[in-house]
Amino acid sequence: MLVVAVGLVLSACSPTGSPQNSWPPSGGRGPCAVAKKSDVPAAMRDGTILRADVYRPKLKDPVPVILMRTQYGKDSAQVKPSRFRTPDWFASHCYLVVVQDIRGQGASDGVFTEFGNDGDDGYDTVEWAAGLPGSSGKVGMYGSSYVGATQWLAATTTPPHLTTIVPSNTASDYYDGWTYEGGAFRLGFALPWAIETIATSAAQNRGDDAAVQQLKTAATERSRWLSFLPYKDLPPMQPDNPQVAPWYFDWIRHSTRDDYWKQWSIRDRYEKVKVPVLHFEGWYDSFLRGGLENFTGMSARGGSPEARRDQRIVIGPWDHLAWGRESSSPSTLLKELGAGANSPVNELQLAWFDHFLKGADNGVTSGTPRVDYYLMGANRWKTAPTWPLPQTDWTVYQLGGSGAKHAGTLGNSVSPHDPPDTYIYDPANPVPSAGGHSCCAADSAPEGRYGQNVVEQRPDVLTYTSEPLTADTEVTGPISVDLWAASSAPDTDFTAKLVVVRADGAAINLNNGIVRTSTAQSLSERHLVPAGQPSKYRIDVWPVSYQFRTGERIRLEISSSDFPQYAPNPNTGAPFGQNAELRTATQTILHDAAHPSTLTLPVIPAGDPGTENFPMPAQN
Repeated sequence: MLVVAVGLVLSACSPTGSPQNSWPPSGGRGPCAVAKKSDVPAAMRDGTILRADVYRPKLKDPVPVILMRTQYGKDSAQVKPSRFRTPDWFASHCYLVVVQDIRGQGASDGVFTEFGNDGDDGYDTVEWAAGLPGSSGKVGMYGSSYVGATQWLAATTTPPHLTTIVPSNTASDYYDGWTYEGGAFRLGFALPWAIETIATSAAQNRGDDAAVQQLKTAATERSRWLSFLPYKDLPPMQPDNPQVAPWYFDWIRHSTRDDYWKQWSIRDRYEKVKVPVLHFEGWYDSFLRGGLENFTGMSARGGSPEARRDQRIVIGPWDHLAWGRESSSPSTLLKELGAGANSPVNELQLAWFDHFLKGADNGVTSGTPRVDYYLMGANRWKTAPTWPLPQTDWTVYQLGGSGAKHAGTLGNSVSPHDPPDTYIYDPANPVPSAGGHSCCAADSAPEGRYGQNVVEQRPDVLTYTSEPLTADTEVTGPISVDLWAASSAPDTDFTAKLVVVRADGAAINLNNGIVRTSTAQSLSERHLVPAGQPSKYRIDVWPVSYQFRTGERIRLEISSSDFPQYAPNPNTGAPFGQNAELRTATQTILHDAAHPSTLTLPVIPAGDPGTENFPMPAQN
């Protein structure tokens, strides 16, 4: 995925704290010399040949396999921007490392389609890799984003030789929390990602030079295509040419969670996954909620006692690409957190593989699920046994006052006759995105922490703010807004954003969420709402971990758009993406005794203060 640098660059640190001037760092190699063989063929069950680079340690004894299946090029192996160490580095720790291009990408044969072949191909590749010369027969998988999806899709087919997976920054469902969220299309992520990476690389794979050139040109015109309507006719994807990106138009056509999406859902298949999982996530990652759902789902419903027992998730102050390393590009406010917030992904997953693939007794797991999380505000690492945290005190705040005049309140009581707030939502003039959990470039969908003061001055952004807090208060966990609202439109959106207001008045986003009224009852079916009818909507604000300091205030923003993070709802009630018509809507937010709108926060009682640096397991 393309990254556009924003803000200052943060120097990375090695586990010992010494600065690293480049990525990947040169230290920390294992004792094995390594030989590489490129384009090693593997035949899938239908005869299609997929090709991999194989990094083989120079040993006589068999060793376990570490496998990556990627659509982003096996040559890059997700090393940059500052993510994983090189395959050669992992192989030097005496592993047989296999990095494979998935079907229709890179050097592999076949026709690419997003998600469609990675279950069966994943199964076949795991079993092929387990039988390679020099393999011990145990296979672990790793990788981030779609490369996390290739792990989950393989794991749901239960390959006999798959022993563990380590998915980073990936989802539980490819409709809900990947392509759509709360029923709204995740425009700022899905459209540039599709144009600039997977459609382009698939065209390169099949030798379609004309499509490659058109897609590369479109990649330089993000703003133009993010504003293009209707989505079903997006020119760079060549809707009349079914070779270019038929899967993209499937995304638009299947705008509810129907059977098209359910065929690949991970959340529906935890019982088929029988292996331990080490999960990595970020508080501003585009797949945070899905990663947490994978952890909790596997802990409860994994397909074996070992799978339910050996689940561990690490959540840091990261967005999708910026893991705190030198060449990553997080928002400036994330970079301020310093090297203690860097991702331990490489060292920890190596220790995880040492335990589950080699039998090392290194303390990487205690035989029960574990959550390691970074508490922003306090800037400390903490640990818990479950998600949500078992000591959570669910604290309810009532919306009141005049949010439309930026004088709304968050308190512990509601006025019996509090007048409603109203505003005009115009999809032709949507609220601009200011940070959040999108992906993957600042000029298409800013991700991470940003100031909100300018956005909050708009008349279509309502604000509700608490009194200054009288003590430091940790908020860690999922957040919900129960919003009583009405609209003049038969279908519209409502957004919610949790914000910290610092003592100096600076307002900083923590996380956000959205609901589309037509899919509020069910993501699988659309139900239009009669104009003007008050209804209660649940908005899931994605999880946070932040310690509010004494004197800081809690703020909730309510609006109806967040562009380009989400495609603006046109307010027409028409099926998504099929025409270019836009209408304004009058939105009404109620917060009286008969319609109590609330914010529920997961407050964590004071206790273990945590540690500045991530606690690593013992070294072998």
